[in-house]
Amino acid sequence: MSARRTIEVALGTSGLDGQGNPLRAPLVAQGGRAVALDAPVMTPEPEMESDHMLINIGPQHPATHGVLRLVLELDGETVVRCIPHIGYLHCGFEKIGEYRQYNQIIPWTDREDYLNSPGNNVAFALGAERLFGVGMTERCKVLRVILMELSRIISHLVWLGTTSVDIGAFTPFLWLYQERENVYNLLEGWVGARLTTTATRVGGMAADIPDGWVDGLRAFLRGFPKTLDESVRMLETNAIWAGRTVGLGAMNAQEAVNAGLSGPMLRASGVAYDVRKDFPYLDYETYDFDVPVGTAGDVYDRFLVRVEEMRQSVRILEQALQRLPGGPVNIDDPRLILPPKHKATSEMESMIHHFKLVMEGPRPPIGECYVPVESPKGEKGYYMVSDGSAKPVRWRIRPPSFVNLSAIPKMVEGHLLSDVIAINASIDIVMGEIDR
Repeated sequence: MSARRTIEVALGTSGLDGQGNPLRAPLVAQGGRAVALDAPVMTPEPEMESDHMLINIGPQHPATHGVLRLVLELDGETVVRCIPHIGYLHCGFEKIGEYRQYNQIIPWTDREDYLNSPGNNVAFALGAERLFGVGMTERCKVLRVILMELSRIISHLVWLGTTSVDIGAFTPFLWLYQERENVYNLLEGWVGARLTTTATRVGGMAADIPDGWVDGLRAFLRGFPKTLDESVRMLETNAIWAGRTVGLGAMNAQEAVNAGLSGPMLRASGVAYDVRKDFPYLDYETYDFDVPVGTAGDVYDRFLVRVEEMRQSVRILEQALQRLPGGPVNIDDPRLILPPKHKATSEMESMIHHFKLVMEGPRPPIGECYVPVESPKGEKGYYMVSDGSAKPVRWRIRPPSFVNLSAIPKMVEGHLLSDVIAINASIDIVMGEIDR
């Protein structure tokens, strides 16, 4: 069954029992809301003259998830206009990067989209390696795929758990965060860190996986799908969840493309664009996985797309474990890779390489590059410019959260105030990568 068909089936049968009988009345859109066909017809109240009102949602509101402030112009409870303010988090990553060596920038990538820290590490390393004109070992390539797909699962688990809380369901949040904790335990066993991993280096990895780590990942892959299925079952057949998601914040394919959306936001609108398929990296073209695509482009479709993406990540991880080769994780290039400590303290040439790498840093040739990857939130890209020195002249981040958030004024107009919370949650933003 294709991913597109999977989502269509989920949309078509979420309200049926095992014999095909409806669990609840079919839903239809009525005035921007999902209502049951057998629901009583609501007689509209007569028009009344009223002044529009301006209110703020955030930055104190817990459902804005950060420093985001939404200024809403309301006609009663209907949103007439939305003006998003991204706040003053302003981490300054891009400017800081101009004063850091390439490997020293990697810890800052942890703190952009901090729910995708390992994925950011890999993306930056890929960009720097293209700038340096070097590759990576086969073992490093597969380990980076494992990192990126675990990172995708972490991010989507946080999204589904917090969105459930925003809409009113608490139990899935607890179940999903336990699975997230299991992934963090794996990351901690690998690199010693959980949230901010700094797992990659230009030309390789910070460390190879320890003994027994693969067994821990296999155990996670056996148990995680069951927890995910149980959590989704609680939501997709729930009339309250459907009423808060179906038909809300819809963007058709043309609107999504015109807004520059990417990731699940774009694919939920019916556009099957995935950087892993369209601009492959890390040999993703050799992995067997589907790109889930929605049809309605509403909050419910975004939910289905992200759920299916987690299932596809499990498929990719299982394939990566099967093909994980032996060998080193770092390339054999003393211009980029620090020598082993025992050599740095016993061999003059190794000590010189160590000293120059630490004090001066590796120097790429003059040039520029842009490398995109498929992050959990969409197309994440790094643009780098080198003048031949050990620090980039310019480091530019293409953050999917920033671009996706720009479409919120169109998505919330005409909806009720309470729907703004669900629509905003469906975008899946992290403010750290918005105000760089």
